[in-house]
Amino acid sequence: MKTREGKIINQGLEDEMEVWGYQPCLWKMVLVGVGTVCSGGLLLLLLYWLPEWGVKGTCTHTSLRDAHTLLLRTTDEFSQWFRARVHVMLAPGRKPFDSLDLQSTAEMLNGDSDCRISAVHEQHHGKFAHTQPVQIHYFTHHSTKYYWNDVIQNFEIYKGLEDVKVSCASVHSDHSSGLSKTLQDYRMLFFGDNEIAVRVPSLFKLLIKEVLNPFYIFQLFSVILWSIEDYYYYATAIVFMSVISIATSLYTIKKQYVMLHDMVATHSVVRVSVCRGNKDIEQAMSTELVPGDVIVIPANGMILPCDAALIHGTCIVNESMLTGESVPVTKTSLPSSGDDAAQSYNMEEHKRHTLFCGTHVIQTRFYAGELVKAVVIRTGFSTEKGQLVRSILYPKPTDFKLYRDAYLFLLCLVGVAGIGFIYTIVLSIMNKVPAKTIIIESLDIVTITVPPALPAAMTAGIVYAQRRLRRVGIFCISPQRINMCGQLNLVCFDKTGTLTEDGLDLWGIQRAEDDRFSPPESDAAKESLVDTPFVACMASCHSLTKIEGELSGDPLDLKMFNGTGWILEEPTEEETALHNPIMPTVVRPPKHNVPEANQNNPLTQNMELSELPSCEIGIVRQFPFSSALQRMSVVVRKLGERHMDAYLKGAPEVVAGLCKQHTVPQSFTETLETYTRQGFRVIALAHRQLESKLSWHKVQSLSRDLIETNMEFLGLIIMQNKIKEQTAGVLRELRQANIRTLMVTGDNMLTAISVARDCGMVRAHERVIIADAVPPKDLHPAKITWNYTENPKQDIKDNQSVEIHLEEVGYHKQVPQQEQSYHFAVSGRAFAVITEHFPQLVQKLALRATVFARMAPDQKTQLVEVLQSIEYTVGMCGDGANDCGALKRANSGISLSELEASVAAPFTSSTSNISCVPNLIREGRAALITSFCVFKFMALYSIIQYLSVTLLYSILSNLGDFQFLFIDIAIILIIAFTMSLNPAWKELVWQRPPSSLISGPLLCSVLTQILTSLLFQVLAFLLVRQQSWYETWTPQSDACNVSRSGLSLSPNVSSPHDHKNIKNYENTTLFYVSSFQYLAVAIVFSKGKPFRQPSYRNWPFMLSCIGLYTFLFFIMLYPVPAIDSFLEIVCVPHDWRVTLVIIVIVNASVSFMLEILLVDIILWRLVFRGNQGVNGPTEPPSADTPQEANSRWGSPFLSWLFCQKNKPPKVLYMNVALKLQEDADWPPSPSTVTYASDLPSHNSAPL
Repeated sequence: MKTREGKIINQGLEDEMEVWGYQPCLWKMVLVGVGTVCSGGLLLLLLYWLPEWGVKGTCTHTSLRDAHTLLLRTTDEFSQWFRARVHVMLAPGRKPFDSLDLQSTAEMLNGDSDCRISAVHEQHHGKFAHTQPVQIHYFTHHSTKYYWNDVIQNFEIYKGLEDVKVSCASVHSDHSSGLSKTLQDYRMLFFGDNEIAVRVPSLFKLLIKEVLNPFYIFQLFSVILWSIEDYYYYATAIVFMSVISIATSLYTIKKQYVMLHDMVATHSVVRVSVCRGNKDIEQAMSTELVPGDVIVIPANGMILPCDAALIHGTCIVNESMLTGESVPVTKTSLPSSGDDAAQSYNMEEHKRHTLFCGTHVIQTRFYAGELVKAVVIRTGFSTEKGQLVRSILYPKPTDFKLYRDAYLFLLCLVGVAGIGFIYTIVLSIMNKVPAKTIIIESLDIVTITVPPALPAAMTAGIVYAQRRLRRVGIFCISPQRINMCGQLNLVCFDKTGTLTEDGLDLWGIQRAEDDRFSPPESDAAKESLVDTPFVACMASCHSLTKIEGELSGDPLDLKMFNGTGWILEEPTEEETALHNPIMPTVVRPPKHNVPEANQNNPLTQNMELSELPSCEIGIVRQFPFSSALQRMSVVVRKLGERHMDAYLKGAPEVVAGLCKQHTVPQSFTETLETYTRQGFRVIALAHRQLESKLSWHKVQSLSRDLIETNMEFLGLIIMQNKIKEQTAGVLRELRQANIRTLMVTGDNMLTAISVARDCGMVRAHERVIIADAVPPKDLHPAKITWNYTENPKQDIKDNQSVEIHLEEVGYHKQVPQQEQSYHFAVSGRAFAVITEHFPQLVQKLALRATVFARMAPDQKTQLVEVLQSIEYTVGMCGDGANDCGALKRANSGISLSELEASVAAPFTSSTSNISCVPNLIREGRAALITSFCVFKFMALYSIIQYLSVTLLYSILSNLGDFQFLFIDIAIILIIAFTMSLNPAWKELVWQRPPSSLISGPLLCSVLTQILTSLLFQVLAFLLVRQQSWYETWTPQSDACNVSRSGLSLSPNVSSPHDHKNIKNYENTTLFYVSSFQYLAVAIVFSKGKPFRQPSYRNWPFMLSCIGLYTFLFFIMLYPVPAIDSFLEIVCVPHDWRVTLVIIVIVNASVSFMLEILLVDIILWRLVFRGNQGVNGPTEPPSADTPQEANSRWGSPFLSWLFCQKNKPPKVLYMNVALKLQEDADWPPSPSTVTYASDLPSHNSAPL
């Protein structure tokens, strides 16, 4: 292996990394030591900040096998670097699941001298080992251990029992008896204690980490420099600000760690019953569990301390901690025979048989002589809960252009500081200034150019936005993402519980009799239907259970069962123990079904009672609902019957495929479409009578595939899912704001399309094209059939209005009407086929697909990634049930569930409807614009001060300590923190704020203000030197007496001579001019509409500006000796004061006119026109901007002037849209078929 080549670990996973091996190098370490001493520790800091340099600077390359230190780099877009130390441990085997001779294993363990192992096995000391233990190299990164594997010559993770690819049958046969204590101790060497350890760092550690931040090091450097210059007051103010900032940061970080620790620590360590083989059961702490252990689940339930596969019995579990779904879930034991048992155990595929760490087992069902047992699959951070905690502990950095650009902008400021640094040195040398002064003043210019209060000021806007969001019931765990919400241009919505009401109402049933449908019936509980298989299926085919006397389970199951009016009875613990082999759950019709007229007749009463038991049904076995199979089934026995029955319910298309074709009505497809087009949720039922010879024991071991076949079709249950009243209005608001909306649901395709039409996501005149993809089969390639759905309402008037609106939006060229009047609808199965076999079509479909139906949870996440790959900024709004992955992956995930699963989402709404989405986007846009305003203001503040100091350096002067203090504290801090208080604008507008600081208009805005400030400072600096009364100022100077106003002030003759030359006319002039410039740019940059409320609504900001303007005008026109002395300003003639007033007024006017005319009216037009595209609304924006009237003549000219005429769009999805406009074959014609093999010739080149 070439030592310089890196290896990939976690290949194909989210935390994929490259890894290189290194060994310490003595001569490099000596050089670094010398460099550290010479640089005063700065080199060590640099190597701490840059792990890559730190490792390469002290180590040499070697193979991974021989490495002492590892260098890790993530393969994602962030390319983060980490360093890790390689450790060595001694163990009797190389892998945790190696088959070891237990006797020799025990001997090796007992005699092992390694401190780490002997610490665990103190009781075995004193015995001798006959075999030499094996050395195993490993390292730990982000709470995960990676072990060296000599075979693959790479590091690997041991997750758990899944690593050995064990089949479900072998879980029962080989792993159901438990582990011996020796084997458990051996595995613990690899897997460690079973705990999700969130270590709360000490305040000292957090303080060191916080203080070593580059920004605070720069502040420390600044404070030391200012102290040397005797600028004690300003240095003290900065230290005070930094201490408050660090203290606040430490408090927040510590609080988050403590909260996470408390959340994880709850029930994390419990006592469990562990099987030790030979039916021995012992009590142990949950921290001692390892994969392969068998635990007993107590009857009264427990909080699971690990991920475990159920091998005996049934459990009812609350999984809200993981899924956000508070509905109890029934877990059944792993299949032990049949085709299902032959499959390798997979936690995702077998999640209906898996108990997850942190979930609450409410009840268990156990049978006579059998305990409810589960095999431990994963422990610690490898569990589902552990992975969730890891994602919180080690989040990916927020990738937002604003922050990247901010660093670039700071680098530009550093470049400007470098120019000033060189200028100061050259000027000082020319004027023969002492060396000490040259060093101090040249470094001082660097501290002036990079503003120390920038991070605090930038954070303020986000904190204020977070506070406003909390007021409207939106809670945020990732404040940095608030800015990202301002850039959202696409939002995906889950359907059930998000767009529509959570619960379903039973609208009616439609039974199938004699191969055709009966008329729909609204009441399934009527007496005539009690003894029918249809109602028996409704009453028994569910996963409901009684918890504390209340029926609990899936809302759909509850509505269906309650619709029958039947009663569910569960066996008590005593009954279960007494009856052998089983006392099943029983469902029966209510006794009040006996007609009242006959209740007093003993004969009738006896007859009724003797008939009633024949309707009692015992549920013998359940096959839980599987989202992959889209069905569930039960095996039941009717009281008094010798045979058993199987009942099945599920998606109509799936159920019909499992039935004998002659039992499915011929009008099945038409009837189903009729209901689904109207937005109804349709469920099909089926029945099958099983053979009499089947016993209870045989049924328990049968696979579901054998039972769910040759069924008889029973009919349809029609459920109504009402759209929430806020949905349509919110979607209309988002569409008008140029934000695309998508539906991602697990529901039926036609139901989803119907709901999309009803809520306005797809409008009446727009056509929906279903992309029906089929995977390759029997030498036939994969294919897509393009099915056009019928439009419920086709209106010519609608089409005409759309064309007009398209023209109003102002596209570069006329977009054909068909381009704006169709949507694609894709099912989960089709999505999987298209991503695998038609990768060239993925981007095309993603651009125009609006409905994604029958999507599995991982497909929702995959869809978000596809949309992000074409440079959409994606929001995801869901109720948390199946959306956790997508909520985490999206740029902004909004959970409507307040349960613990909302930890996965950056935002959680306390209102259970989508009205939170526009609120969040409005606040995001306001926060984003605030960030731009504050950044621009802070950049201008540093440049204005830099200009003042640079001009003063030319006459060997500077600003005074208290002048700096007044500018930085009284003006800058107050303005920076109050200008962020503008609330969001009350409505979403069509434009979106820019995402980049490095954009034409923003740079132009900053540059024009810099040039304006430079012009007026130089003008004032030169003008004051041209005045007739001007002289080199001394304490005896009396320029005030030449004033015509007669306001003569006696000079401060007692002042000693100022060796720093602070007091002079140039200093006073520039102090006045620059102070007004800070206020002018603050007001100019503090933008209001269309993203924020106008600044006059921000009372703290307005009062601050008015107060500061009043104070500055007052001390300028009517000088107060005490203030002049404090600020080290000198008395100047009244005429010059009036001239300064004119200069600052003209300066403010020029700044205002340049920002409004050049930036807002001319340049923003180009940016916003560039932002529109395929998302452009087909209705005019709700509020026209003032520039709209000039659009028709202004835009073409400006496009030509700024070379924007034929410039391609910056974002990928717009490029795709432009290419599709030129593609005559897109969208495909109705009922055409695209084959995978035809794709290169049939379609355009891959996009």
